[in-house]
Amino acid sequence: MKKHLPALTTIFILFAPLFLAAQSKPLVFDDFIKIKRVTDPQPSPDGQWIAFVITVMDKNANRGNSDIWLVSTKGGEPQRLTASPQADMNPRWSPDGKKIAFISTRSGSPQVWIISPNGGEAYQLTNLSTGASGVIWSPDGKRLSFTSSVYPDCPDDECNKKKAEAWEKSRVKARIYDTLFFRYWNAWRDETRSHLFVIPAEGGKAVDVTPGDYDTPPLDLGGNPDYAFSPDGTEIAFVRNIDPELKLALGTNNDVFITSLKSGEIKPVTTNKGNDNLPVYSPDGKYIAYRAMARPGYESDKLSLMRYDRTTKKIQNLTENLDYSVNEMLWFKDSSGLYFDADEKGRNALFKVTVSGGKAEKILEGHTFNSLSLLPDGKTFIFLKQAMNRPSDIFAFDSASKKLIQITDVNKELLAQLQLNPAEEFWFEGADKDKVHGWLLKPPAFDPSKNYPLVLLIHGGPHGPWKDEFHYRWNAQMFASPGYVTALINFHASSGYGQRFSDAIVGDWGGRPYQDIMKGLDYLLTTYAFLDKTKLGAAGASYGGYMIDWIEGQTTRFNCLISHDGVFDLRSMYGATEELWFPEWEQKGTPWTNAEQYTKWSPSYYVKNFKTPCLVVHSQNDYRVPLEQGLQFFTSLQRMNVPSKFLYFPDEDHFITKPQNAELWWKTVLDWLAAYLKK
Repeated sequence: MKKHLPALTTIFILFAPLFLAAQSKPLVFDDFIKIKRVTDPQPSPDGQWIAFVITVMDKNANRGNSDIWLVSTKGGEPQRLTASPQADMNPRWSPDGKKIAFISTRSGSPQVWIISPNGGEAYQLTNLSTGASGVIWSPDGKRLSFTSSVYPDCPDDECNKKKAEAWEKSRVKARIYDTLFFRYWNAWRDETRSHLFVIPAEGGKAVDVTPGDYDTPPLDLGGNPDYAFSPDGTEIAFVRNIDPELKLALGTNNDVFITSLKSGEIKPVTTNKGNDNLPVYSPDGKYIAYRAMARPGYESDKLSLMRYDRTTKKIQNLTENLDYSVNEMLWFKDSSGLYFDADEKGRNALFKVTVSGGKAEKILEGHTFNSLSLLPDGKTFIFLKQAMNRPSDIFAFDSASKKLIQITDVNKELLAQLQLNPAEEFWFEGADKDKVHGWLLKPPAFDPSKNYPLVLLIHGGPHGPWKDEFHYRWNAQMFASPGYVTALINFHASSGYGQRFSDAIVGDWGGRPYQDIMKGLDYLLTTYAFLDKTKLGAAGASYGGYMIDWIEGQTTRFNCLISHDGVFDLRSMYGATEELWFPEWEQKGTPWTNAEQYTKWSPSYYVKNFKTPCLVVHSQNDYRVPLEQGLQFFTSLQRMNVPSKFLYFPDEDHFITKPQNAELWWKTVLDWLAAYLKK
């Protein structure tokens, strides 16, 4: 017989969704900045525990702080291992599982520290004036390796210390350069180079094993960590760039080398002109796997998985027939093959391939994950998984049962208070009649019977796709939370859709991607009845900022625009950016060998068409897209009497990282959208 529920219970069930919605709220900055950031999960050698890092942002202190935590691979409540007011990061287990090495700034500079996983006091292993980063253990547990930026002509740390102190004391801060690549990302190049060091596990003298006027890991286009001990601990494989073209800012030719820890002899493993990185030894020591690009000078060529036979010296491409770039890779426990992941249609897929090559087999798809590792059972993967409505947490994937198990839920209480909708996918016909992919995010308390303004986000790179991820700089939930439907389009150039799709932007910066964006906008407005066709905004950074600048001169479809660190004038950009290989490949030459290309796709040549209100954001220390690009764009807007504002950060670079600066960024951006989309 069917039992009747009490009246009050029935009412609660009927109205539970409304009740729960009333208890939750849209995401605002004060909640956003409280979200704990989970990174770097590292399983113990016995597979019982995972060491990982939680970073907490402190708005009042205007910085973040990282600590190391432990959690059982079976789940449960995480345990804090370190609690320093300074940063603790990069945890790495000793092979016997009795120690964890990590990098900490608790002594005033980043150094290698050691702690027991059972707790207790940590002790400092290194004390170099030049600091330490990226620590790893040798397989026998007798040594550790790490990197430090040193003066390559200095024989010891005392020499490095004296040179650094002399520079600090000098009242003359001028430098003289006679080659290019004189600054990179957010810093001017000095005389130091990143070198790889080895130190005994019990302490002692740290030995530089990659001497010379080269950087290890390489200055750019590398993997992580780009160095590894051989299984017998007698050598280290590492990556650096010795190509003279690097001094002309044209060198993408990273190569894999090996150094003998006994003789100190360094030998090349790879000699091709493309970018080779991320060497990983097979457990049996027979092979070194690494990633390689085929085309020199192209930083977004496909990264293939290569296998180097240490005996025959022969190299084989294991993913020649796969049209995706390899991200991370792991050897099978028996060395008979490798697992790897790749970007695929806005998420990630996990594959496996044998050492003899052949077709790569997909074993997991439809999730966004990174930081792969494999438990000793050889079948259980540990990784960070995230989505547009879920920040990263640690998950386990059993490849035998295909079960996906969540291990941590560090933001559970905070997330329970927030309305964060999942991303929805859409596809449409874009340029060249190719299928183009996008994401749609609805605002909190979405009502399909209402009309909503649309905010279109344009990604940078230009090859980095919008993924189903919880982005900490361009967070789609933060854009949607004030009541906007937010769309993200993976136009031609985006990775994860095949190399031909990525290559389509080369020489066509304002062509196919712009067509995709306009066709995508048409699709959205004709497909979704809840979109208000009269209230449209668009925002983007880096290449996305370029596209905003380009849109400004090409169409008046949008009510307002936001350009962050955007490229405005391709010719002057060429003379001020640091990586010259990038514009020379993307624009098929230099401004003097292919002037038509630099003119055709420069937003600066369309200033007479500027009409749409635009917010411009740029930072002093951005050397990738230098400040003068934003200044030129804002000046042009002002001279054309276009409503515009300029948000300038004197203490940031290509990214906005300080909490209080981020708060101002979000307030300014959302106020700008509200002024034009909520009238």
